[in-house]
Amino acid sequence: MTRATALVVGSGPAGLMAADALAREGLAVTIAEAKPSISRKLLMAGKSGLNITKDESADAFHAAFGPAAPALLPMLSTFGPVEARRWSEALEQPTFTGSSGRVFPVAMKASPLLRAWAARLADLGVRVETRWRWAGWDADGAHRIDTAEGLRHLRPTVAVLALGGASWTRLGADGAWVAPFRDAGVPLAPFRPANVGIRVAWSAPMMARAGQPLKTCVFTAAGRSIRGEAMVSETGLEGSAIYHLSPVLRDGAALTVDLAPDLTEAALTERLARPRGKASWANHLRKTVGLSPLKRTLLREAGPFPESADALAGRIKALPIAHDGARPMDEAISVAGGVRWEAVTDGLMLKARPGTFVAGEMLDWEAPTGGYLINACLATGLWAGRAAATYSGEG
Repeated sequence: MTRATALVVGSGPAGLMAADALAREGLAVTIAEAKPSISRKLLMAGKSGLNITKDESADAFHAAFGPAAPALLPMLSTFGPVEARRWSEALEQPTFTGSSGRVFPVAMKASPLLRAWAARLADLGVRVETRWRWAGWDADGAHRIDTAEGLRHLRPTVAVLALGGASWTRLGADGAWVAPFRDAGVPLAPFRPANVGIRVAWSAPMMARAGQPLKTCVFTAAGRSIRGEAMVSETGLEGSAIYHLSPVLRDGAALTVDLAPDLTEAALTERLARPRGKASWANHLRKTVGLSPLKRTLLREAGPFPESADALAGRIKALPIAHDGARPMDEAISVAGGVRWEAVTDGLMLKARPGTFVAGEMLDWEAPTGGYLINACLATGLWAGRAAATYSGEG
């Protein structure tokens, strides 16, 4: 009997997990990667600490995926935070949980984990071909692969495409796959930037504070609030709190910031009403409320300080930030949009292309940073890989 073959396109977390699952079911697996080396985005994500999942209740974890949570639920229930930690530890990369619940490998980098994973895939017989770019399907349904030696037409038993979204073009996620998908009649949702900063036209004093963190604040937009911090950049605000709100901020939702979340408005008013003598408002704010220089500068972005204590307290508790929406897509950490859920079966197979499965950021879902992104990519990769193996007759 001929051994079933599998083509996995893309070597990010979703692609590698799909290849792992397929190889374990006995298929002969080839990974096609357009770049000269594998998992470039994963390595980039790991430079500041590889956040693989979030240690929290299942309900809270699933809720972070918003409207896509029901579709992702079977996959995240199969491979959730507990399984993500076990997977890392099986690759001899022990994990720890940070104070915010984020889970990291002890090494804090992606490179040791990736090396161990690549070695395991090699032991499973997985073949990796770099500088192989997927270029759609030919008229007979074969996968067109551009290589240094010329165009190849491959007919694997099954294929899993994990081609990423449309952010971080230089790392390979350029969204070039959209055109052949559209030509094949696959329903798509337009890409939109997710986990991205917002544009703010700062005054000169705020521009001078670019690179400083805005700490211990509550950020609110469209009824959503999150306590955290943001980074002031020359072009606006970025960081985890802003990323959490990016689904509404990119649509133009108004943003307010509570600069003193540990004090009520009444307590603020009482402190601000204390005699200030000849002290400036800036010094009065520093002494009575403890506002940092950055927060005092930001407070002035809304205009001169009100003379009444209650009006100033109200501004501190809900400071409006005039912004111009999201930064460009290529600056986003991830994207919303992609292959619509109605375009795939329960096993993530394309209805328009039987035998071809999709996983990772190609699917129409988004989530904030904090471990959700990588966990969901791993979960969908595993799910698609297992379903593809079953479809091939091997699983």
